[in-house]
Amino acid sequence: MRTPFRTLLAVVLGILSLAAAPVLAQSGPPRIVIGPGVIEPMPIAVPTFVDEGGAGDYARQITRVVISDLEGTGFFRTIGEDAHISRITSFDGGIAFEDWKAINAQVLVTGAVSVAGDRITVKFRAYDVFNGQVLDGAALQFAGTTQGWRRMAHKVADVVYSKITGEGGYFDSRVVFVSESGPKNARAKRLAVMDYDGANVQYLTDSSAIVLAPRFSPTGDRILYTSYETGFPRITLMDVGSLRRQTLEEQPGTMTFAPRFSPDGQTVVFSLERGGNTDIYALSLGGGGLRQLTNSPSIETAPSFSPDGSQIVFESDRTGTPQIYIMPAGGGEGTRISGGEGRYGTPVWSPRGDYIAFTKQNAGRFHIGVMRTDGSEERLLTASFLDEGPTWAPNGRVLMFTRETAGAGGQTSLWSVDITGRNLKQIPTDGPASDPAWSPLLP
Repeated sequence: MRTPFRTLLAVVLGILSLAAAPVLAQSGPPRIVIGPGVIEPMPIAVPTFVDEGGAGDYARQITRVVISDLEGTGFFRTIGEDAHISRITSFDGGIAFEDWKAINAQVLVTGAVSVAGDRITVKFRAYDVFNGQVLDGAALQFAGTTQGWRRMAHKVADVVYSKITGEGGYFDSRVVFVSESGPKNARAKRLAVMDYDGANVQYLTDSSAIVLAPRFSPTGDRILYTSYETGFPRITLMDVGSLRRQTLEEQPGTMTFAPRFSPDGQTVVFSLERGGNTDIYALSLGGGGLRQLTNSPSIETAPSFSPDGSQIVFESDRTGTPQIYIMPAGGGEGTRISGGEGRYGTPVWSPRGDYIAFTKQNAGRFHIGVMRTDGSEERLLTASFLDEGPTWAPNGRVLMFTRETAGAGGQTSLWSVDITGRNLKQIPTDGPASDPAWSPLLP
């Protein structure tokens, strides 16, 4: 079964026609300023972190991940070590800032790693090269097990990114998705979770039943998804730690799909099909029964809460083609906000509350786009044979989505793009993948 726009399509509507340009203010710290202009990545230097004892390859690996995270945003350009004049051999040693100015580095990130048994400690500082001072709040230390070394690297990159852009970080997060295998007309699908950059893949289900549209809880410890284990689409709730599963309250003679959590994690909204008609319902996970939120002969699907929990954006074909509407969280008729040509589907509210992402089909092409919550400032960020199902990074400034190529041998893959429409790139996965959903930042 497919809901309009392939179960959870999302045309990430177009957002600002703004671009980001890094600027080094002589009277203040280096900043990447969001505003009109051409992107010129900020040059930064990240020498290999110092091995302070037992670190082995960890220091080099952590440095590589920090660089990959920062360069992957499109806002930073790291200066290779072969161009460095000075060498960082001691974390607490003096720094010849003139040498770093000479190679045009605006920010210098230094770090050190030590290992004792299965424990690892990572410390770092990020300097404004122009004034020779540590950026405010950019001198920290993280400790944990050696298994978590990648998380520490992501945390370092999150701090550097946040201090320079003024935006929240998103590197220390995970993505749940559908891992696919087999021919296009008989795909086996199973749930998997990975780091935001495609590393550390773990499988959560086997491929014995089709699974679709996984969604993280606001705390990242549970996942909702649609399963065909019984032969009909049913919403399943999984505990990520134990992998325990339960099917949500079943209604005889119905199909349920397209679930999402409320911001407090206590309520699930979803689509329920009964007698050929599909409406949106809410179910309290703490008890209280099922509540019908829409009542229309049209197809109502893909609900998504606003961050404050007061409103729900959803997809409806009540005017003849799928469009985007907003209604109070308690239900109601809703107000249409999409106004362009084409078909709109599976809207997703930004965690910042300022934009709604969606999938759009128009003139034989699919797009991811963003728009303001009143429908204004629509902007299409991508275009291809099939782009669908956007999900927001925790900072509300990057989107991930599914892209599928044409033809009998067409393959699905995961891609990301920032909300200015820049930095479109594929996320590495072992095979075909679809239906990504971003977690919140990890605790």
